[in-house]
Amino acid sequence: MKNRPESAHTNLHPGPLALIICLVLSLLSQSAQPVTSKITRQRSSADMLKGKVKDVVVGSQGTLRLGTAWETPVEEFEDVWSINSIVVIGGTVYIGTSPNGGIFEYSLGKLTKIYPLQSQEQQPQAQDENNDATDEPNDANTVEAKEYLANEHIFAMATDVAGRLLAGISGKECKLLRFEAGRMETIFEPNDARYIFAIATDIKGNIYLGTGPQGKVYRFDPFSRDSSQVIYDSPDKNILSLAAGDDGFVYAGSDDRGVIYKIDPQTGKASALYDSEQPEITALLLNKQGDLYAAATSAEMAQAESKFAAKLPLAGRPETKSTNGKTSSESDGARQLRIPNTKKASHDKSAEGKPAVPKPPKPDKASHIYKVSKEGYVTDIFSEAVVLFCLAEQDNSLLVGTGNNAQLFSVDPASEDSAVIYEDEQASQITAVTLFGKDVYVGTSNPAKLIKLTRKFAAEGSYTSDLIDAGQPAKWGKLQVEADIPPGCKIMAASRSGNVKDVNDPTLSEWTQLEEITGPVQLRCPLGRFCQYKLVLKSDSGSQSPVVHEVAVAGTVPNLAPQVELVSVGRIEAAGKEGTFKIAYKAKDDNGDKLVYKIDFRKAAKTIWIELKDELEADSFEWDGKTVEDGRYEVRVTASDERDNTPTTKLTASRISDPVIIDNTAPVIKDDSIQRGGKTVTLRLRAVDVFSAIGKVDYTIDSNDKWITAIPDDLVYDTADETFTIAIEDLKAGDHIIALRVSDDAGNTTYKTFEVAIPNS
Repeated sequence: MKNRPESAHTNLHPGPLALIICLVLSLLSQSAQPVTSKITRQRSSADMLKGKVKDVVVGSQGTLRLGTAWETPVEEFEDVWSINSIVVIGGTVYIGTSPNGGIFEYSLGKLTKIYPLQSQEQQPQAQDENNDATDEPNDANTVEAKEYLANEHIFAMATDVAGRLLAGISGKECKLLRFEAGRMETIFEPNDARYIFAIATDIKGNIYLGTGPQGKVYRFDPFSRDSSQVIYDSPDKNILSLAAGDDGFVYAGSDDRGVIYKIDPQTGKASALYDSEQPEITALLLNKQGDLYAAATSAEMAQAESKFAAKLPLAGRPETKSTNGKTSSESDGARQLRIPNTKKASHDKSAEGKPAVPKPPKPDKASHIYKVSKEGYVTDIFSEAVVLFCLAEQDNSLLVGTGNNAQLFSVDPASEDSAVIYEDEQASQITAVTLFGKDVYVGTSNPAKLIKLTRKFAAEGSYTSDLIDAGQPAKWGKLQVEADIPPGCKIMAASRSGNVKDVNDPTLSEWTQLEEITGPVQLRCPLGRFCQYKLVLKSDSGSQSPVVHEVAVAGTVPNLAPQVELVSVGRIEAAGKEGTFKIAYKAKDDNGDKLVYKIDFRKAAKTIWIELKDELEADSFEWDGKTVEDGRYEVRVTASDERDNTPTTKLTASRISDPVIIDNTAPVIKDDSIQRGGKTVTLRLRAVDVFSAIGKVDYTIDSNDKWITAIPDDLVYDTADETFTIAIEDLKAGDHIIALRVSDDAGNTTYKTFEVAIPNS
């Protein structure tokens, strides 16, 4: 460090009475020592997602509630990597898979493969050498992709108007199958397609197919087998998604350009509803109100490091109609806990000024769900740096299956709230989702599993916070939650503390006993810099869940002395500021107290300090060095927290600068002599200064502005004592005046003139 803190030294040895007096004063000082309370309030998803959850959902508005209860009916499929589609008919679940084109039936706890039957199964054939890899979906051109696409796939399934299963076969063959009377039959084979990516049916019974790699939409009338036609031939490579509306139009989502089309099947004319920023429209969904939802994504989307919590919430929230669903309110008898208004924590930037508005992810770094109204207006209702695979609707909310963390999002278009309601720890993607009654069936990929989510909440879930830092070892106060707790539900809390910023450090204290939260809860963890809390949410019936809106944790730190981290003193090099020094300093206070400063100075080796300025709030001060005599000085800056403390509890800290030289005296010219020889004059002199190095010597002949710089005899300006030999040649005959100017490094200057006569030759 370039300066040092001030320390006190004494040679006094107190006797017994003095020791008693010191002890009493010390005890009085400790008892009167104030504490600084710091309340950490966590209420945004950015705060909450720093913690860990188990069967608890973190909403994009920062709420905590119990997750959905779930089970795994099928944990393993033979020779299956991906579940691409799920259809439920009368309680029987049908599952379409890749890469071997298997269709499975799950009923009454039993999984049966219904296609292909064992007698139909063949080894995968090599890829047709006439098939150009660039025609494959997503420009697959690796060996693995070619081999994969050469297999058979069930990318799409649906039901017809009679409730029978429809399945599209892709890969080695391209055909539409129907499951009836316990067997699969082929009902349609497109003559110029290799893949069926989407199937949709309208109220008249027409079946529509989205195909590739030529991006065509087929219509097939099952009641008239000869009635099949291409209703739209798009300029895109593949049609990945379809939806048939009650208005008679068919909506299609393309691959390559990410365009949403509105197609009139009667005329074959199409209009582009929206050209998205992403290359693929992987899913389309029409709700009962006629609004169209589209998932725009890219298979090459890089997985983000964080969820929606990386965004700051928008100020406030839109007003929505009240629901009779799972949230609690005063009307359903819920107990409400509220946190009183407090001064915002200093680190809570969102509480100061206008709330920050989150910037949406860049188009090439995020996937989007767009809402297209009946009038054709487009709204971006959801964006995340994930890959979007599938959509479903439940209670006016969207269920969105994503990768590459196998997360199922719930998105409420009206309230702007979204949450990850299920995340599979083993799988990479959620590639299929469908509803049956009150249950949600989810299909995963890598590995393939069938998950069943119920309408009930988990009976119990926990949220474990990140470490809360008090800055110094603190006594932890009360934990408060703002929450709605319905009948039959409760929230429990526990805590622990330590002095290492690592949630896995073994020196953290043991968790305290769980305690039900009915109001502010005293944290009973030991003194420590870091505190961690755990909330356990419980629901007896599973029909309702507690909802936590905000958590506040208070910690108290005894008053700590401020720290002066640096003091610097430097000469100001500016016109009109000659001899002026800038004293700059930097200090901090771990309690966040307001600091005021006092500046003193003294001559080096002296003991008495002279006050220069007191009660300064600025972090610098200009000192006129011409008000003191020349010499070496030290400057002391003392920081005090007296503004936020009492006279008996205020604390100070000081730091002393490196020595600084005050030099207001010009150098002295000594041992000067002048000799003449013909037309040459030789001037010898010695320049001496007390505190500063000689900075420059100039001379001029019969002029006041044509100065010539002289060089020391040792060729270097480096000491306070320099000798010079100045030879001036070819002087004209007559009288001359040689002026000498000598300056030190502090800018002090002295002048001297010499007269010399040059005779005529």
